[in-house]
Amino acid sequence: MQWELRDVADGLWLWRIEHPSWSAEADWEPLVTSTCVAAGGEIALLDPLAPPEEAANVWERLDAHPPTMVVVLKPDHVRNVDLFVRRYRTRAFGPSLFWPDDVPETELEAIEPGTELPGGFVALYDGRGRNETPLWLPEQRTIVFSDALTAPGGELRAWATPWHGERALPALRALLDLPFERVIVSHGEPVHDRAEYERALERPPWTG
Repeated sequence: MQWELRDVADGLWLWRIEHPSWSAEADWEPLVTSTCVAAGGEIALLDPLAPPEEAANVWERLDAHPPTMVVVLKPDHVRNVDLFVRRYRTRAFGPSLFWPDDVPETELEAIEPGTELPGGFVALYDGRGRNETPLWLPEQRTIVFSDALTAPGGELRAWATPWHGERALPALRALLDLPFERVIVSHGEPVHDRAEYERALERPPWTG
């Protein structure tokens, strides 16, 4: 299995591994991103997918500075929240609704747009009607998305919905009021700067 560890900024790093459910028919690339951020005395894992045991560099870093919380940013990004909660005995946060066949065993503390989490992280509104709450990391001046944006082939795009023009674009443009310098996305090339985010909002949405 492929994996990658990447430092992004002070207190912010990520790893990428192949998603076990990926297939050639998927409209997203096989490697997906998990994010770790430290701020305000907290260490948070965002949408974490457990790396294989042979990814020793990832596990060693996690074990050296154990996470204090896990955050699920979207109902279908449950991934390995239960594994991380058990291993590190952390709190967990996420949506209040999940798909019937993908419900975490862990009882998550519900978040919605506007919720401020320990560490000063803030849940945002993406306008897509998918119960996704991107997370604003003020200390790192970064927004972390699940699927509101994607980067197939390295090009950042908004992920299409039937109400892209009337709901998603206005919500995503409103996020420009935040002083962010970069965004992180789950699928495709993970890290993009603010200028690329602005260009993404002008591109046709990604339909797969």
